[in-house]
This record gives sequence, C-alpha cells and structure tokens, in this order.
Amino acid sequence: MTPTRPASDATPAGRASAGGRATLADVARLAGVSAKTVSRVVTNTDTVSPTTRARVEAAVAELRFRPNHLARDLRHGAVSKTVGFVMGDITNPFYFDLGAGIERELAREGLTMVLTATEDDPTAEERVVGSLLSQRVRALVVVPIAADQSYLEHERNLGTPIVCIDRPPTGLDVDTVLLQNRAGAAAAVDALTARGHRRIAYVGSPRELYTNQERLAGYREALARVGIHDTARWERIDGDGREFEAAIHDVLHQDEAPTAVLTGNNRASAALLRVVGTDRSDLAYIGFDDFDLADVLGFSVVAYDMRELGRLAAQCVLDRLEEPGAPARTIEVPVHLVARGSGERPPA
Repeated sequence: MTPTRPASDATPAGRASAGGRATLADVARLAGVSAKTVSRVVTNTDTVSPTTRARVEAAVAELRFRPNHLARDLRHGAVSKTVGFVMGDITNPFYFDLGAGIERELAREGLTMVLTATEDDPTAEERVVGSLLSQRVRALVVVPIAADQSYLEHERNLGTPIVCIDRPPTGLDVDTVLLQNRAGAAAAVDALTARGHRRIAYVGSPRELYTNQERLAGYREALARVGIHDTARWERIDGDGREFEAAIHDVLHQDEAPTAVLTGNNRASAALLRVVGTDRSDLAYIGFDDFDLADVLGFSVVAYDMRELGRLAAQCVLDRLEEPGAPARTIEVPVHLVARGSGERPPA
C-alpha cells in the first residue's frame, strides 16, 4: 500500500500550489529536482546538465511558471526598473495618450511603466500610491486628485523621483508638468468675442480641480477685456460626466441664453454634442481638449500634444534619476486653438 503524504505536502505533480500561480517549489516537485536547481535553470546558470535542464524546462512550460525577477533582483541589492503612473479616470481617453508618451520615453532607457487609477476619487489617491510604492517602483508619475500630497514627502526624501502631471501637487515640492490652461481658455474666448459674442457660457469640471480653476480664470479674464464682468449666470461648474448634459441644457434655456459655449474638457464637449447635435448654426462653441472625430464634426478645440505632455513627465523622471538634488521645476506645455467651424459662427 502506498503511504499517504501529509496534507501540507499534498499538491499533486503538474498542478500549481493553492492560489493558482505556480511557484519555484511546484516546478521543483514536478521535475523531481531541488528548488536550487530550478533557480539555476531559470537564471541560465551553466552548472546544470542538459537532461536536468530539459526536465525543468518541461515542468516550467507545463505549469506556466513565471519567475519573479523583481523580487530576486531586489534581494540581491538591485533597483526596480518599473515606474508607476497614477492616473485619474481610466475611461477618459486623455490618459491613454498621456500614458503612451510616458511609456515610450521610459522604454528608451530600459524602464517599464505600470499604471493604476484613482478613478478621480480623492480618498483613493494615497492608497493607490501606497500600493505602487509597496512594489518598490523606481519612480512615480502622479496626476494629483487629493487635496494634499505631503504624505509623499518622506518617500521623496528617501530618493524616489516623484513627478506630478496635469495638476500641481500641494504640500510637495517636486517636478511638475502642466498645460497652459489659463492662456488656452482665454484664447478660445478671445476668438469668440472677436466674432461678436458677448453671452458666452462655460461648462466645466468640479471647481476644486486645478485645471478647471485655471480654465475658468482664463474665460473670465478674456470676457473682462471686453467689459463683461458678471459671468456667473453663464457658468456651470461642479459637473462630471453624468451631469454635463443637464448643465448644458439648463444654461442654454435660461433668459438671455448664451450665443456661444466654451466647454472645459473633452467630456463636456461630448455632452454638448449630445444636447445640441451638430446642426445648431445659431450656436458657436469651442472645447478644451481635442477628441476623436472632432475634426469630422467641425468642432473647434483648444488642442495640445498629449504624448508630449507624457514624454516631458518621463524626461523629468530620467533627469531626476541622473541628478537627484536638482531644484524642482515646473514645465508648461503650450496649447493652440484649432478652428474647425463651430467657433467661427457669429451671434444670431
């Protein structure tokens, strides 16, 4: 009668340990060798016979085993080659091009990017960042959403490069890459007032967001230049993707309705199109952020190179790795107005 192994050693050959991911011990058990021999094979050490190597490699293939090179390297004093990117709402197309710009620049230096999202929830930021730091990432690129980033000061003092992108941090002096938000919004309103518009609405994100504060300020400054200071009746802020349509409908159906609209981001622009369609020849509109099919739809926008924004953030990481003690800097990426028709209509 074959003796029964203890329950703690009862993992059958050809199957991974509990949890589903095969371990070094699983491979050793299936191949009938020691864990040290498996380690020598996966690290391409020469001191393993061809027969044993073939047996281990067969077990690795059968179990789909993936060695944890990061853990191994850190145990031997190496540093991670991974940079963490903490973005906002993962469904926003803005972040895909931003991430692509970061990843491409990092790859040139042999670094990889891992991303995670706060879903634009201020309470989630510290938890999400902490999760990346627990993986010993080499550096962090963060789109701040919480009110305060001072919790990262200790990590910065430990030497981890931290770069903030799209919004500046609070309570933390680190490299920051921003857009020319205020100037871009002002340029859009200047284009509308040059066409004769004076009743111009603004529809944007929650007021606490830096990008919205700057774009709203640019909108107000441009209207002030033509003598219009009472803009509150045409402003609809604090909205999100679910509320923009209601805000647009409300502002367009009030007394003294606006003849033009500046939307503060790509989601507000999409909401405007859902509300008014593309046949409102009596309404001029310009959106901040370009988006897919905007050119086909004739939607004028304040545009910029999103990948360049990401590239510059990655370059800040690389520069900081080379020169950790350099003073923190702020870089502004230029924006420009792309006229496609919707912003060129005179007031009815």
